[in-house]
Amino acid sequence: MNPSQLRTLLAEVASGALDPGAAERTLLSELRARPFEDLGFARIDHHRTIRNGFPEVVLGLGKTPAQIAAIAREIVGRGSTLLVTRANDAAYEAVRGVAPAAAYYADAGIIALRQQDVTPGKGTILIVAAGTSDLPVAEEAAHTAELMGNVVERVYDVGVAGIHRLLGEQSRLDAARVIVVVAGMEGALPSVVSGLVGVPVIAVPTSVGYGASFGGLAALLGMLNSCASGVSVVNIDNGFGAANIASLINHL
Repeated sequence: MNPSQLRTLLAEVASGALDPGAAERTLLSELRARPFEDLGFARIDHHRTIRNGFPEVVLGLGKTPAQIAAIAREIVGRGSTLLVTRANDAAYEAVRGVAPAAAYYADAGIIALRQQDVTPGKGTILIVAAGTSDLPVAEEAAHTAELMGNVVERVYDVGVAGIHRLLGEQSRLDAARVIVVVAGMEGALPSVVSGLVGVPVIAVPTSVGYGASFGGLAALLGMLNSCASGVSVVNIDNGFGAANIASLINHL
């Protein structure tokens, strides 16, 4: 049971549409259910939604297609929303065997199946990407934020090498409640964006760039050393983590 379902249950009791005894039996059934499922190679946290508002998310990286499908079967079987990050074609084919309705966003490496209502966010999350090479991470953030119930807009290819492209989007920057900025190379874009807005900016360094970018380390250090006061930073290529934080802020 997720928070939305719990609120619905309580509202039905308050309105007289549901007998308190029936509600008690429903709640006891939920409380008696195992909080996690032990598959041997993974323990699936079925109570993650109750604690955090969204089901456990599966990192596909390092897992076999069969393992991903087995985890997905348990999540979907409990009626929870499925989100697999860093997935590939083989993983998707395996998941389709247990969840035929699941969608695959190859541009983001995401497998998703929404099965439960989520509380909508209060505003817009804007995903800003410096260049086309940053789009896989940006799309991971965008699809994740959408699945978590947020309105998402995208502003892509507005890196600092042509700053006029970003300045031309000032109205969209101003309208956002949270902004996720994805950039590689020198990682300067989040600082510029934060200097133009009064909302939280979550910076995501990417592992693109020439040799001295050190696989995203140069961008990460540049973002951590930002002189703009509204910037917080997640790990290299962590579009999912940025979207999750942005969603929490947008639901406050």
